[in-house]
Amino acid sequence: MAIAPLSATALIEALDEPALIVEGGRTLAANAAARALFGKTIAGRDIRFAIRHPQALQAILAGGHRDLAVVGLANAERPWQLSVRPIGKGASLVRVTDRSVTVAAERMRVDFVANASHELRTPLATISGFAETLAEDGPLAEGARRKFGATIHNEAARMLRIIEDLMGLSRIEADRFVAPRDSIDLAAVARIAAQQVAALAERKGCAILVAGDGAIPVIGDYAQLVQVADNLISNAVRYGCGANAATIRIEVLHDAGRAVLRVIDQGDGISPDHLPRLTERFYRVDPARSRESGGTGLGLAIVKHIVERHRGTLDIRSRLGAGTTVEVRLPVPDAS
Repeated sequence: MAIAPLSATALIEALDEPALIVEGGRTLAANAAARALFGKTIAGRDIRFAIRHPQALQAILAGGHRDLAVVGLANAERPWQLSVRPIGKGASLVRVTDRSVTVAAERMRVDFVANASHELRTPLATISGFAETLAEDGPLAEGARRKFGATIHNEAARMLRIIEDLMGLSRIEADRFVAPRDSIDLAAVARIAAQQVAALAERKGCAILVAGDGAIPVIGDYAQLVQVADNLISNAVRYGCGANAATIRIEVLHDAGRAVLRVIDQGDGISPDHLPRLTERFYRVDPARSRESGGTGLGLAIVKHIVERHRGTLDIRSRLGAGTTVEVRLPVPDAS
């Protein structure tokens, strides 16, 4: 059975992106996306009633084969890609593609490269400066030599931690669409991570208490879940320990059909202004304190990506002067 030719209007209605058919400055047809963007009465009217952007209008009215990146077609801040293609008899097909996601992704990439470069440049400059001093001719006091050597060692170790975290983050992102399949006891993961952080907690004068409902099975990647627990507990110890906050509490339990890992401290807390950005790469509430404590600024970004790979959720709640609670919720295995 032959399929009857479709009208141009029917064809553009099949497009998800805004699309118009324009002839002689008049809009002959507009699909649903275009009507939602430019107004329901755009069809049959002069194109200048809907589009007032000078460059976009010039491209549309000129016809021919044109592509143009514009900002401000219907939203003052949103970037668009305007495409004009001739379709015969003086008419043109005009398509408008929202570039917001692409532009945002590119901005994130540029920001990430800039931040990573800055984070690596700072310790590298310190290493270079102290190494140059050590290489100079002339006597150097033993105390100064040891201090310079220790600084070089510490800054090199810091660079190595940043590079390892960056590589780990890349591996996690590469696997983000591959669902984990192993059966893991989340309670055991929490205990192992607590043991790994025990030395840091002892230096901070902080106790780690693990409480829960016994074995809590989840389907996951063992190494990644240990990394999640380790990062959360390490952060709690680094920033949630103090004279009046000497205990970090870790809870592992079932709640509302999910496995829950909860890390609670009674530290200084975090201002609400910072909470939405805590999982951004290299974002720090207090950069100086973070670097002094050995943080790379990537810990919570890694946690977020691992939790997303496990189809879970991450929630951070905090109040100034009242501590911070970080909660990870993961799916439990199907009982059937």
